[in-house]
Amino acid sequence: MPDPTIPVFDGHNDVLLRLFKEGDGAAPRRFVDGLDGGHMDLPRARAGGMVGGLFAIFVPSRGQEVSPAAVVAEAMPPAPELAEAQAATTAMTALLLRIERVAAGQVRVCRSVAEIRSATADGALAAVLHIEGAETIDPEFRMLDVLHAAGLRSLGPVWSRENIFGHGVPFRFPSSPDTGPGLTDLGKELVRRCNALRILVDLSHMNERGFWDVAALSEAPLVATHSNVHALSPTSRNLTARQLAAIRESRGVVGLNYACGFLRADGKMRADTDLEVLLRHVDALLEALGEDGVALGSDFDGATIPAAIGDVAGVPRLLEAMLAHGFGPTLVRKIACDNWLSVLQRTWGA
Repeated sequence: MPDPTIPVFDGHNDVLLRLFKEGDGAAPRRFVDGLDGGHMDLPRARAGGMVGGLFAIFVPSRGQEVSPAAVVAEAMPPAPELAEAQAATTAMTALLLRIERVAAGQVRVCRSVAEIRSATADGALAAVLHIEGAETIDPEFRMLDVLHAAGLRSLGPVWSRENIFGHGVPFRFPSSPDTGPGLTDLGKELVRRCNALRILVDLSHMNERGFWDVAALSEAPLVATHSNVHALSPTSRNLTARQLAAIRESRGVVGLNYACGFLRADGKMRADTDLEVLLRHVDALLEALGEDGVALGSDFDGATIPAAIGDVAGVPRLLEAMLAHGFGPTLVRKIACDNWLSVLQRTWGA
C-alpha cells in the first residue's frame, strides 16, 4: 500500500456543479456527512488522503449534460448569458461557503498557501475557489474583484466554447489543439488583471492560439490544471510537446487528468481504462516537465474516471501504482501534493 503520509492536493473537481444541479439546500450537509453520490464527498476525500484542491465553478449551457466532459461535438453549445452565468456562479460560490460553515472547521476556503498549510495541519480539507470558463466576468471586470474577495484564486478564461474572452478548444478526436482564434482583446486584459490580483490562469481548456497568447502575456507560471499528453492521446484537449516545453520553461505545472477519453489512445470514455495508461502519461509528463512540473487534476464529478480509481477514495490505488512503477515516495509526494503547493506559492506569492 502507498505511504499513508502522502497527502493529495487535487487540481480540479466539479463537485460544486454536481451539487448545484441537485438543486436543494441539503446538498452541503450531504457532502459533509457522506450521504452523497458522484465521485466526491468529505468522508471519501479523507479516505483517499485528499487534503485540498481546486473546486471548480462551471456554468453549463442550457440543455447541457451535468458533466462538462460529456459534451463531445464539433459545434459547442453557446455560452450562457452574463446574468445567467452570474446567478449560477453566485449559487455555487455560496455552496462552497455553506459547506465550509456546515463542516464546522473540517473544510476551509483558502486564499493563500499559508492557509492551505494551516488547514492541512489542522486536519481540514483546504478548498480553493476556481472558475472554469469566465462567462460570469463582465467586460468591466467588476465581478472579478467581487469573486477575488470571495476567495477566487484560479480561473480558466474559457471552457470548450467561445465567450467574450476567447475561443475554447472543442472536444475533438483525433485533433490538434490548434482549432481556431485565441484570446480576444478582453481576454488579454483578463490575463493582465489576473496577474495583478495573483489569480492563477488555467490553460486546460485553451486552444493552442489562446495558450500562446497567455504565454506571451502572463508573468506567472503556465499551468494546466487537468490536461494530458497529446502524443499519447491525440485529443484536442491535450498538450503538445511544444506546449509542455513552454510550461517547463515557465516553471509551471500540469495536473494529470483522470478522464478516460483524454488518457486513451483511442479517445474513448471507457471506465475499463487500466492504471498503466495513466502511468504512461505520468512518465511522458515527467520527461517533458521534470519532477517539479507534474501534479494531479482528477476531473472528479466532471468525467468518466477509470474504474480502478472509481472515486476520490480510490486515489491511493493510483499512488500505489506509481510506487510499484518505480517512483520513490518523495517523487510520489511531489506529484500528489507538493508540486501544487509550490506552483501556487510562485503564482500567489503567499
